[in-house]
Amino acid sequence: MSITVIGINHKTAPVSIREKVAFSDQQLHDTLDDNSSLIDEKVILSTCNRTEIYANVDDNTSAEALTNWYIQQHNFNEEDLKPYIYQLSGQEAVQHAFRVASGLDSMVLGEPQILGQLKTALRVATEHKATGGKLNRLMQHAFSTAKKVRTDTDIGSNPVSVAYAAVSLARQIFGDLSNQTALLIGAGETIELVGRHLKGAGIKHIIIANRSKENAKALGDALDAEVIDIPSISTHLELADIVISSTAAPIPIIGKGSVENALKKRKHRPIFMVDIAVPRDIEAEVGDLNDIYLYTVDDLQSVVDQNIDSRRRAAEVAETLVSQETDTFMGWLNAQHQIERVKQYRNKLEDFKQETLAKAQKQLRNGKTPEEALQFLAHTLTNKIGHIPTQTMNHAAHAGDLDTLQAAVKILGLESDPKESKEDH
Repeated sequence: MSITVIGINHKTAPVSIREKVAFSDQQLHDTLDDNSSLIDEKVILSTCNRTEIYANVDDNTSAEALTNWYIQQHNFNEEDLKPYIYQLSGQEAVQHAFRVASGLDSMVLGEPQILGQLKTALRVATEHKATGGKLNRLMQHAFSTAKKVRTDTDIGSNPVSVAYAAVSLARQIFGDLSNQTALLIGAGETIELVGRHLKGAGIKHIIIANRSKENAKALGDALDAEVIDIPSISTHLELADIVISSTAAPIPIIGKGSVENALKKRKHRPIFMVDIAVPRDIEAEVGDLNDIYLYTVDDLQSVVDQNIDSRRRAAEVAETLVSQETDTFMGWLNAQHQIERVKQYRNKLEDFKQETLAKAQKQLRNGKTPEEALQFLAHTLTNKIGHIPTQTMNHAAHAGDLDTLQAAVKILGLESDPKESKEDH
C-alpha cells in the first residue's frame, strides 16, 4: 500500500477550474462512502484554493487509473481537467501533506486557516469510516508538524494582508480592543476581512457605513454590527476609536473639519484611522491633526512587504523541519511494511507445522510407534526451520559478509563469540 495525493490547487489551476471541482456537501459524503476497489483509505480536502484527495492505495494501482477516478468524481471532460491535476506518492505525498498543514503551500504563506480545514476533512472522513491506520497516523503527524512550525519559527507572527496589518496596528496603539468602537466604511471584501479580524481581536462594537445600507446588511448581521449610511458618518464619527475605510468613492468621504469636530466632542481622545482606498477616502490633511493616527494603504503595504520577507525567511527554517518530520514518518511507514514480513514468516512457520504434523499423524495411522512419529516430527521441523538461516549464514561466511552474519546472530539469539561460550563451561 502507498500513500498518494491527487488534486489541483491555486498553483496548477485558475479559479474557473477550481470552483468546478470543489466538493459540495452531498458529493463529499457520496465520495467518502464510495468503497472503490482503487482506494483503501481516503481524506478529501476541498477549499477555495485546492481540492485534494489523500489516499492509501494498492502499490499496483496505476497513476492513470487514479487520475481517471478523480476526474469521474467531478463529471468533467478528461482532456479539460487532466492538465491541471498533480499526483504525488510515497515520500513526496507525505511531505506535501506536512507542507499543506503548515501553511507552506498556501496562497498566503503561513496562513493558519488551512490547518483547521485539514482537521475538519479528517473528522468528516472518520465519521464516514473512510480512513484507517495509515492516513490517521499521517494526518496526526501533519498536525503535530504544523504545531512545531508555528512554535519554532516566526512564520505566523507577522500579518501579510492589508486588512490584518490594519487591525494589528490598532492593537499596537490601543492594546485591548474589547472596549473600543470601530467605524468601518464600505462593505467590500477588504472591509469584511477587517471586520472579521477585529471580531477575532475581541472588539465588541462595530459600525458599518455604506452608500447602500441594504448591501451592507448581510455583513452587518455576520459581524453583529450597526449599519448606517454614508451621510450619517458625521454624527457617528465621535463614537469611533478606530476608523478604517475602503470604498470606490471618487472624492474623500471624511474631511478635516468633520474630524476636528469629532475630536472636540471626544475631548481629544485619539482616533486611529486607516485609509485603504485609492483614491483616498480620508483627506490627507487629517493626518496633521493632534490625536489622529492616520495610515494610508502605502504605509500598510510597506509593513506587509516587510512581513512577507520575514515569513519567507521563516519558511526556509520551516521547510527543514518539514523534511525532518517527513523522514521520521517515512521511517515509521517503512517499519509498518516490514511488519507484514513478520506476519509472512509466522504464516510460513504455521504451514510447516501443519504439513509436518499431518505427515506424523499419517505415520501413526500406518503403524509407526509414537516415538518414531515424534522423532520424525522433531527432525523434520528442525531441518525445515533451520535450513534457510544456516544456508544464508554459510554463504555469508564464505563471502566475508559480516553484516549479514551479525544480523543473523542477533535475530537467532546466538552467542556473539562461540569460543567465549565454550570457555564459560
